[in-house]
Amino acid sequence: MGETEAARDGGDGMRDPRPGEAEAGGGTVHGMAVKPQQRDLIVFEEVSKVYPMGEVEVVALRDVNLAIGEGEFIVILGPSGSGKTTLLNLVGGMDTVTSGRLTVNGRDISRLDTRGLTEYRRTQIGFIFQFFNLIPTLTALENVEFALDLVSENERGKAREALEMVGLAERADHFPSQLSGGEQQRVAIARAICKSPPILLCDEPTGELDYETGKTVLGVMQRINREKGQTIILVTHNSAIAEMANRTVRLHSGEVAEILEVKNPRDAEELVW
Repeated sequence: MGETEAARDGGDGMRDPRPGEAEAGGGTVHGMAVKPQQRDLIVFEEVSKVYPMGEVEVVALRDVNLAIGEGEFIVILGPSGSGKTTLLNLVGGMDTVTSGRLTVNGRDISRLDTRGLTEYRRTQIGFIFQFFNLIPTLTALENVEFALDLVSENERGKAREALEMVGLAERADHFPSQLSGGEQQRVAIARAICKSPPILLCDEPTGELDYETGKTVLGVMQRINREKGQTIILVTHNSAIAEMANRTVRLHSGEVAEILEVKNPRDAEELVW
């Protein structure tokens, strides 16, 4: 892991030491933290998520406090069942909090109704999944255009721009079956970014890819973060990917176990696993 440092809350959306917070070895801190000089875009305040399972309640997240700065690249780590996907689903408006408060860009999405959440997902969130979820009867270009149709019929030219961004302009007229796994995932990324959402949520995006292809896909995502300034939250079991992030959030049993800030993130092509 690269060199690390802690950043804390000092008001006005910036981070200085909070009373009672202690720095752990290697720059690990507990509680809320973001990169210095960044505005808080996503803020969890005492957020819990509980799923009723018959007579039993399963606590997926417990009293989570976390602030994510605008333009950050965050990696969420943790074993299966630690709450990683639940956290992602809450930010994406795919699920709602049981208690606590979740704000995105100053808007309390934990209070939105079904219609409000649909509009929020449509305009504010781009999803990238482990499985590409492309429509097999549509070309790469048409798959991206389909996402744009949900937002505006007048912005279809953005589909080709998105494919160019991920290096697939020359494959625009190919069907998913004619593309490699890495190319299909890049089409999925183009589909997610074409409507220019401020937040990209990535659930194990390299899980179905080989090593070299995985690094290529991560490189595309890193470029999007650096050039477009979109906030990226990436969930993974692969701890090596954390070295390219601004910060790593490690979950354990539904709680934030540690937050590690990476002072000098690696380029994606430098990662080894």
